[in-house]
Amino acid sequence: MRIDLNADVGEGLPDDEAILACVTSANVACGAHAGDAATIARTIALAARHGVAVGAHPGYPDREGFGRHELGLTPAAIERLVAEQVAVLLAACEAADVPLAHVKAHGALYNRAARDPDVAAAVARGVAAVAPDAVLVVLAGSVAVAAARAAGLAVAEEAFADRAYEADGSLRSRALPGAVLDSPAAAAAQAVAIARGAIPLAEAGGGELVVRADTVCVHGDLPGAAARAVAVRAALIAAGVDLRAPDHLRTR
Repeated sequence: MRIDLNADVGEGLPDDEAILACVTSANVACGAHAGDAATIARTIALAARHGVAVGAHPGYPDREGFGRHELGLTPAAIERLVAEQVAVLLAACEAADVPLAHVKAHGALYNRAARDPDVAAAVARGVAAVAPDAVLVVLAGSVAVAAARAAGLAVAEEAFADRAYEADGSLRSRALPGAVLDSPAAAAAQAVAIARGAIPLAEAGGGELVVRADTVCVHGDLPGAAARAVAVRAALIAAGVDLRAPDHLRTR
């Protein structure tokens, strides 16, 4: 088994260095939902120090809502904002002599792209216009997978160690109880289940959600993030999983 372990970082939260010691790729906020030029540069340097692949993490310009409010932008506007934010990270990576390996949309933009083919295509076009060699990270099994491939991008299908799932493969709304797996042990168990290809759905009448994932996310913006990242990494290694950054997908 081989999988990438990623986290969202550079969002002004205190656990970044501890998280970067655990993961194999990092999604760096581009300054719209969080972050600024100094934070971007510092986070890229930290990631490079830990041998972690660097990616851009574009989101809605919604700092007050941390990028989790749906802004209803048109696909054309989304394509522009994604291209602009990826360009910011690409320039910062070039200044640090660090490659930009991947792109992953943030928050409400990510979720909208997972269910709306027009938005998924807009995100993919925005990435391809600026960083055509980057891997696009999208929700596993969602419409965004085909959109990435149609844009000529390598794609990494993503699942979440610390988020509950519905039976249709969507993430449970954060407005509902149990949406976040707070326990490090629970997140670690779900990460191993993802690597093995099926997530138990105890709160959806039993059964399993079959999932094919190239990368597993452990959120860096939730309380206890570092402890969960440590537990997830340890559990994956103990299960015999080879942790590797998503740039290997370019050879597929």
